[in-house]
Amino acid sequence: MACFVVPAAEAVVTTVVSKVMESKESAQETIHTEENSVTTAETGRIPFSRKLKWLNNLLWGGSALLAFEHVWHGEIVPWLPFLSAANNPADMIEVLHEMSTAGVAMALVVTAVWGCMVGVTNLLEKKMEESASPVSSDK
Repeated sequence: MACFVVPAAEAVVTTVVSKVMESKESAQETIHTEENSVTTAETGRIPFSRKLKWLNNLLWGGSALLAFEHVWHGEIVPWLPFLSAANNPADMIEVLHEMSTAGVAMALVVTAVWGCMVGVTNLLEKKMEESASPVSSDK
């Protein structure tokens, strides 16, 4: 009924964090550019704010699909209290149970998948840096 609320709440938080990090990274890149140092574009590394946007896209997309599915089955209605189960206070226990079990589980799985994506990306970036650096010989 309301399992999509937990990933949507996580998406709100990560969106705010992503915007803050993006502004900090752009400020740091401006400072580094003025100092003539290497920027992230030159190193081939993906900024963390962009990786966090991947998580945002996964969470927002999943939440939107789940909300649509709940509307389709009549569990969400366009009038107050919006959740059809919320009409009866006794049914709210079921709603809270679904949010704490299915909603939290979905948010954790999506975040874990994103973590794996970031891990693989970091490994690939590290490999690219190692292959781009000149090979030193001990002779």
